[in-house]
Amino acid sequence: MDEEKQGLVGKKLELTVDEVVEEYVGSFGFSQLLQVILVSLAWIFEAQSTLVTIFTDAQPESWRCLGLDCGGASRGDAASVCGLKQGTWEWNGGNTRSIIAEWGLVCDRRFLAALPASVYFLGSLIGSAVFGRLADAFLGRKRSVMVSCVLTSVTTFLTSLSPNIWIYSFLRFTNGFSRAGMGICCLVLSTEAVGRKWRGQVGQYGFFFFATGFLSIPLIAYPTRDCWRNLYRIMSFLPLVYSIFLLGPFVSESPRWLLMRGRSEEALEVLKRYARINGRELPPNLRLLEPSSNEKTNACKGEDKASPIEKLWNTQWAVRRMALVMFTGFGVGFTYYGVQLNVENLNFNLYFTVAINAIMEIPAVFIGTVLLSFTNRRLLFSTSAFFAGVSCMTCIMFSSTRGKNKNDPSSTKKGSLPQLTFEAIGFMAASIAFDVLYIYCVELFPTNVRNFAVSLLRQAITLGASISPLLVAFGRLSPSLSLFVLGVLSIVSGTLSLWLPETRNSPLYETLEQQELEEGLGYVCNDDDMGMEMQM
Repeated sequence: MDEEKQGLVGKKLELTVDEVVEEYVGSFGFSQLLQVILVSLAWIFEAQSTLVTIFTDAQPESWRCLGLDCGGASRGDAASVCGLKQGTWEWNGGNTRSIIAEWGLVCDRRFLAALPASVYFLGSLIGSAVFGRLADAFLGRKRSVMVSCVLTSVTTFLTSLSPNIWIYSFLRFTNGFSRAGMGICCLVLSTEAVGRKWRGQVGQYGFFFFATGFLSIPLIAYPTRDCWRNLYRIMSFLPLVYSIFLLGPFVSESPRWLLMRGRSEEALEVLKRYARINGRELPPNLRLLEPSSNEKTNACKGEDKASPIEKLWNTQWAVRRMALVMFTGFGVGFTYYGVQLNVENLNFNLYFTVAINAIMEIPAVFIGTVLLSFTNRRLLFSTSAFFAGVSCMTCIMFSSTRGKNKNDPSSTKKGSLPQLTFEAIGFMAASIAFDVLYIYCVELFPTNVRNFAVSLLRQAITLGASISPLLVAFGRLSPSLSLFVLGVLSIVSGTLSLWLPETRNSPLYETLEQQELEEGLGYVCNDDDMGMEMQM
């Protein structure tokens, strides 16, 4: 009897991370809530870094004459200064309110004003690839966020010292590269710590903090409106303080990533810590089941020395999914950031319009969180994208003109309330689609390529975003056309998503082979001859 008892005690209980979280740690306890909140705080700096140019790169509203050489030109239309001699006029509020005012980015130099925002997103595109690779293969999720925060702090401060538009653009590029590790790694780190039914809601927490960061920009920008450099200086210290005093001491690495790197003991310690804070305890004989120990999968596939990323590009269903996600992400990124940057073309007070859009992010997060708990991801995303596209096109009908008399200053700032309303509703729908797509991508791919897949989505989104500032610059001449393009791309993205599989309540797989086998997506074993056959 004693021997039998000793045998039971000595027997190892082998479970996957999903099983441990669901059965012993708790699907979403206080420990995971604390982890998610601390990680998601980084989204505040992501929003600030990305959208600060709405104010720093904005075109001043009006100018005034310094002498008698102004003639009869309008003092409310920036285009009317093009025929004036330098030194005969100045911007109201001084030349330090924005880079356009300080470096004269009007008339034949007006498209240079779009350069910093465009190269910022190009930097994010490259940074997404680099941080996605580092987070999966080397640094892990937590250290990638920390490196990203420190680099963002440094490059943001250096941006405030820019002497000209070219140095400024280069530093915005480095800033975009630096911040790329925040969003993707925070999202993955948050969702990998909770049970499957909470993944959608937890992913939305990060977007709530993004909305908070967005809303903080006009609150910081208004007191510093006389000098755009001060806005950068204030924002540069926040991510550094966060990474040193909150992220480093209190956030744990993803147990899934640790397990994938062969650090099963560390992964188990993280899960024990979660369980202890939740008032639970893991079995003493628990051992985490490593994905590589799946003998059935290995028997089918044989010994494959290829890296997970190489396997992704050699797996037909994964490539098809990735292509659809990236094309969809391009349209969503173009629309989401394009609508935000296009606010200066709505003929409303810039601070008021940005605040309205930021406020609309908050109900978008709550609506998305509620709908994700019981709605299919594909349906929710496609519907939101369609709605955003239709709203953008509806704005065209209410688009106000500058009046028949271009020399009348009073005709240059006539905002249309219905246009602002539809713009805000469209932005909220685009925000829901943007948020849901990230959650969708996390669930579409396994742990060993998840961060890489999300980084590719991020690259597609930032590629679309990098083009949107050019559309905004063109929108100063034709606001209706810019709204039309934004609407069309959003609708196309919603249509493409209909070819993606549904992932609601599906498990998070650890490897491509495991997901392929469990979902019956690719090759399966033939028990008679161990050959390979394609399952259609």
